[in-house]
Amino acid sequence: MTSADLADFYRDYIACLNRQDWSALGQFVHDDVAHNARPFGLPGYRAMLEQDFRQIPDLHFSIDLLISDPPRIAARLKFDCTPVGKFLGLDVNGKRVSFCENVFYELRDGKIRQVWSVIDKIAIEAQL
Repeated sequence: MTSADLADFYRDYIACLNRQDWSALGQFVHDDVAHNARPFGLPGYRAMLEQDFRQIPDLHFSIDLLISDPPRIAARLKFDCTPVGKFLGLDVNGKRVSFCENVFYELRDGKIRQVWSVIDKIAIEAQL
């Protein structure tokens, strides 16, 4: 996969998330996916994403920065949303917040196998 192919793959993955097309998730995510060094497997990864959308009904992934260097992707994702209740241990309770996530991916067999992600919690705290 070239850098351009990998970037297109990632944009398609993000579109899949934004559509909440969980039946297509396996086209992008490896059966043995791990997130922040925790082995999730595809069902666990899907459950995590479904929980994210329950916690943040207006969740939308926007790519702010994308770097692809096969077999790795680095991205900065931007969010402007209204989490219900607690989010990352913070009492957001439906207040609109904006924040970013810095995330790195590694592919194996043409699918996302490793995900390392950090959310800018300090930016959320500053808005509350």
